[in-house]
Order: sequence, then structure tokens, then C-alpha cells
Amino acid sequence: MIQIKTAEEIILMRATCALATETLKYVSSYVKVGISTDEINTLAHDFMTKKGAIPAPLNYHGFPKSICTSRNSIICHGIPKSDEFLKEGDIVNLDITTKLNNYHGDTSATFFVGDKSKFDSRIIELVDVTYECMLAGIREVRPGARFGNIGAIIEEIAHDHNFSVVHEYCGHGIGKEFHEEPQVLHYGKRNSGPEMLPGMVFTIEPMINLGKRNCKLLSDGWTVVTADGKLSAQFEHTVMVTESGFEILT
Repeated sequence: MIQIKTAEEIILMRATCALATETLKYVSSYVKVGISTDEINTLAHDFMTKKGAIPAPLNYHGFPKSICTSRNSIICHGIPKSDEFLKEGDIVNLDITTKLNNYHGDTSATFFVGDKSKFDSRIIELVDVTYECMLAGIREVRPGARFGNIGAIIEEIAHDHNFSVVHEYCGHGIGKEFHEEPQVLHYGKRNSGPEMLPGMVFTIEPMINLGKRNCKLLSDGWTVVTADGKLSAQFEHTVMVTESGFEILT
């Protein structure tokens, strides 16, 4: 069942989402050539805990770190490593989820490592289009609309640019639990799926691939990569349905 957040819960959601946003902004300034993904993890962990929050991914079903760092061909759930250093020409997604006063806030963004002007135009297009896919999905949020509209517009934009949309991983409801109903697909048909109602809170987080949409799970049980080894990008916001449209909480 999709939960409708109470007025009190919405206050708590706004607070945890604000902290997630603040954390992402803080660690993004450290995305530079030579830093390890584990160093970024430590920076995020310390920032969140000093603000009284718990890094939600840490020990979640056994996940060993406080954030996800997904570099280049990693689609999602990349595990930060002390021997994985950012290099000129990389792209990296930082996925931040805070747990503050028992409520979760979830956001992510993909960053260019090094001089963006030196990147291949197709890689820049991938990142830019992924961001636009997320925003377009958010613009579909309003009372009475169907969740399928989100996936339909994301898929349309991605395909218009000859990119592909990952099907196996999706957005999700969020609140007291890290993952709640509904699943928010990033592909599909308009006017399908559950109806959106005021007070629903969920993430929209399209994963868009440069090559084919197929993915595979690595032996660590977490890291998901593109099957063809090509790049993948992702952006994510936590969004609430309001009486008249939407509110981006992160």
C-alpha cells in the first residue's frame, strides 16, 4: 500500500531531505582527480553523523559503506573503495541517503571528473539528458496522474537521444522505510499504474545508458554494471505530490 504522509511526517521528510541535499552538495566539492571513492564516503559519513543523522545505506541488507559511488560503467550501488581513485575523464554518481529522526531522504547526481570541456560530446549529452529525464519525470507528478506517466516521458526522451533506460532498478516510495511502495519505473506507458495522491512521497532516479540497457550484478552482490561496458548516468530527487502538483524535497 502506498502511504500518504501526515503533516507531521512531511515536516520530518523535509528535514531529512534537506540534509541529504546538503550532504551531496558538500561532498561534490571533493570530486576531483586523485581522490578515492572511500575518501568521499568518509566525508559524507562524517558530515551526516555530525548533523545527527545515520547514513541509511550503511549495513542496509549488508551494504558495507555509507554512500554509493558509481563510476563510469557502474549503473548503481557501487561500493566505495580505498584503491579506487577518480581519474580525469571519469563520470561518477554519488548517491546519498540520510536517516534523520527515523525518516529517509534520498538524492544523487552524476559528476564530471576533471575538465568538462575535454569530455567527448556524447558523454556530456548522456549526463545532460539523464538530468533532463529526471526533471521531465518530476514534471509529470500531480494529483490524479498515473505513475506510468513518469516512466513514459523518461523513456521517450532517452530514446530520442539514442540512449537506453535501465529496467531492472527503479525509484521507490520513501519515508520511515528506506524503500516503500510504489516502485517508480523509468519506462512504461502513459495512464498506467497507480494514481498519484497528495502526500505520497517517492524518488525519481532514472539510470540512462550510453549503450544497451542490459545490466549485470557483480560477485560482490551489490555493484550493477552495464553488460556492454559502456557508461551509465543517474540523477535522483525525492518528490512529494501536493494538492496542486509536486514539491522537490531534496
